[in-house]
Amino acid sequence: MRNLQALAYVLVIIGALNWGLIGIFGFNLVSFLFGEMTVLTRIIYSLVGISAVFHLIVATSGYKMEKGAAY
Repeated sequence: MRNLQALAYVLVIIGALNWGLIGIFGFNLVSFLFGEMTVLTRIIYSLVGISAVFHLIVATSGYKMEKGAAY
């Protein structure tokens, strides 16, 4: 579970940074790197969204993270 949480955390941070770049500079890093709405871009967006839902569920379930977790 700890590895899944760490991966989800990294993906949420990537998504948040991308949204920050879009909001401040109008620059979409994911589209720049992987193309405008290519299959890979859509997969990345989907994984970021799933990661956010995962974190929402973990945060509201009262689950305690394991000692020594990455964050």
